[in-house]
Amino acid sequence: MPQLFIILAALSWGFISVFVKKLSNYGFTEMEIVTIRVVYAFILLIPIIILQRKNSVIRIRLTHLPYFIGTGLCSIVFFNWCYFTAMNKLSVSFAVMLLYTSPAFVAIFSYLFLKERLTKKKLLAVLITIIGCALIAINGGVGASWDQLGFVIGLGAGLGYALYSIFGKLATRYYDSITITFYTFFVASLCLVPFYRFWEKFNQIPNELHLYMIGLALVPTVLAYILYTIGLNRIESSTAAILATIEPVAAIIIGITLFNEKITFVQFVGILCILSSVLILSIKRKSIKSHKSELSIFNEKTR
Repeated sequence: MPQLFIILAALSWGFISVFVKKLSNYGFTEMEIVTIRVVYAFILLIPIIILQRKNSVIRIRLTHLPYFIGTGLCSIVFFNWCYFTAMNKLSVSFAVMLLYTSPAFVAIFSYLFLKERLTKKKLLAVLITIIGCALIAINGGVGASWDQLGFVIGLGAGLGYALYSIFGKLATRYYDSITITFYTFFVASLCLVPFYRFWEKFNQIPNELHLYMIGLALVPTVLAYILYTIGLNRIESSTAAILATIEPVAAIIIGITLFNEKITFVQFVGILCILSSVLILSIKRKSIKSHKSELSIFNEKTR
């Protein structure tokens, strides 16, 4: 079930706040945290590539390099910087809400560039998702300072997040998920390492912080993107992007259990909206497939 891979990826992404908060408390900047994330992820991917024992895993055409520039630089680097910066300029809730404008971007881009159908079901799911994210953000935004630049950057996070679905979908026509993930983080690392030398702070941090760096690269990065790309290979990119909006639900649950955050009734309604959009895409899709299967069996019997 490809929808399950997308949902598991979204749950993994939901853990990112645990690692980012810890690293931020020790004085790492947003771009340094982005660099830590992509560099450690790339290092973790190397043994996975070696274990594949296939030359085809690391062999790509130079003409396909723009796909990985798209997933690595235009998506991973750009989206992470926008997301972390929006968190600082606005409230975290506003940043999450703006990040999850990505399904709307994906649905439109998929229609324009990938020739995917913009069905009524997708439009309904996008609308319910946006409403849900807005409801979750309402109380978080009360009293928060408004920053026009932060708002624009926050929308940039949604755009960058959406671009992974678009470029990733194009790349899945030629490569499997591990190849796409490997070159995504290779390109991102290559672009960031010369400018953000995070290792120079190593002598100022405790040893336990290295575990958080590895965790940031493993759970909400390598594992999440492999799961997401596997799912993306089997369903439409616009559907995958909407299913991935279960991430804010996971983030809120983590906030309650680990950081003692409170949820208002309005935010709870927002969570229900997001879950409803997931059900619209998965349960109804399953029922349609089941109906087609029954119709196929009927046709076989009448031949």
